Amino acid sequence: MLDWLARYEKTWLRPDVVAGLTTSAVVVPKAMAYATVAGLPVEVGLYTAFLPMVIYAVLGTSRPLSVSTTTTLAILTGTQLALVAPGGDPAALLTAAATLTVLVGLVLMVASVLRLGAVASFISEPVLTGFKAGVGLVIVLDQIPKLLGIHFDKGGFLQNLLALIHHLPETSLATLAVGVAMLVILIGFERFLPRAPAPLVAVAVGIAVSGLLALQSHGVETVGHIPQGLPSFTAPSLALVGQLWPAALGIALMSFTETIAAGRAFAGRGEPRPEPNRELVATGLGNALGGLFGAMPAGGGTSQTAVNRSAGARTQVAALVTAGAALATLLFLAPLMGLMPQATLAAVVIVYSLGLIQPAEFAAIARIRRMELYWALIACAGVVILGTLKGILVAIIVSLVALAYQAAHPKVYALGRKPGTDVFRPRSDEHEDDETFPGLLMVRAEGRLFFANAQNAGERLQRLIDAANPRVVAFDFSAVIDIEYSALKMLIEGEERARERGILLWLVGLNPEVLAMVQRSSLAETLGRERLLFNMQTAVERYRAQGAAVLNRLSA
Repeated sequence: MLDWLARYEKTWLRPDVVAGLTTSAVVVPKAMAYATVAGLPVEVGLYTAFLPMVIYAVLGTSRPLSVSTTTTLAILTGTQLALVAPGGDPAALLTAAATLTVLVGLVLMVASVLRLGAVASFISEPVLTGFKAGVGLVIVLDQIPKLLGIHFDKGGFLQNLLALIHHLPETSLATLAVGVAMLVILIGFERFLPRAPAPLVAVAVGIAVSGLLALQSHGVETVGHIPQGLPSFTAPSLALVGQLWPAALGIALMSFTETIAAGRAFAGRGEPRPEPNRELVATGLGNALGGLFGAMPAGGGTSQTAVNRSAGARTQVAALVTAGAALATLLFLAPLMGLMPQATLAAVVIVYSLGLIQPAEFAAIARIRRMELYWALIACAGVVILGTLKGILVAIIVSLVALAYQAAHPKVYALGRKPGTDVFRPRSDEHEDDETFPGLLMVRAEGRLFFANAQNAGERLQRLIDAANPRVVAFDFSAVIDIEYSALKMLIEGEERARERGILLWLVGLNPEVLAMVQRSSLAETLGRERLLFNMQTAVERYRAQGAAVLNRLSA
């Protein structure tokens, strides 16, 4: 906060206040709705939109970021709370939620001390797309019963789907009518008046209709009593730490991933980009202190940050205004909020959770690389089949497997020269007129050559040599950033086999690190300076000059 407060301009105050109030119209209803996703009372959502947001405003490095709970964090929290407090006892739930939230905060702060800000990079974008789609499906299915006014014991995704189909005849028509009306309002505003605070309008209409028509007497469930006033201290339970810490690790990872992604996405021109390790401190302390006063796990929300930025937020003063609106709701509007139909909150959750499911993003991934589409689908299936917490582990494992797969399959391809230039590029049907030279095979490898991919790289090179049967192989190393001992040993052995077949190996364009490795090995003595060349153009000129010299000797 000290970074921008000393330079705060008076002209920023009005847009910050307007943005904060506008964002609160989205944050307050959604925070209450997400609390119900976690199986917690709606006031927990308001607590989460207050203290964590204030702490982030003071310590965070992103100017527009709006911090409260999110759909992903809510479903992760709800999954774990259902395991440690299966009976749904309110006191047990609140204690478990406080313990979990404090643990999440401690994990984030320890990660900051250990400088683990780069951990968010361990989940690739396609895998994160699949993970969020799976979470979206789980949340929507979880909320549909509230939209229909039916009840059944919750289990896994497939079990819930079958139970929903079985209980459809028990649908409350009055509840369904309220739910459909809320969906129409939310979707209509999103489509035709996207800048309007659709959740606030839906909540206001739901409360008004509930009060005027006494919907509760018609079987429509409402939120009920909301405690009015400031949150009270909630002590964590040390006895639950052993059960909750694995979940806290996963929730902390997703909190940080969403926070840093939203902060980076909405950083304005001239504003500092979010600093990962300082973000860990800000969100960690927000969760740790927030958990002691009734909040659930929190992090930066993409949709609410987008609203905050588009409404004109210049600094975190806007977040303080949003937090003030959540506090005002607790102090003055709690009795009114108690009239809100549960179907209204379910509709809010469904509409904004559907945004996690991005078919266009899957299509874009498929157009670029089909293999990464498979990673996204596996991550989505992991969430749906195994559950959200195990789905995080699946997402990380899939990301690491994808990274390992890519590292183990380096690119090795034949080159051609673009006519009339010194540009060398992969040979393809698209560039059939690229120049090649009889007896000379030009190849290039990319990336880091090491023990895990040396065999694959060697096999690809061997196939190219067998197909071309050249006299000279000019191996372009300009795109090889490093070569490890195992790969270098295989290169030495490959050179010996090629020499036995009468094929000479030239190494081209070695960077200083790779050149130093080669010079410290026996390969340097074998090749000599004559077969270590500066670039591919030099190799072509050397080869053609040697060919001309041979022809001259033959003609003489």
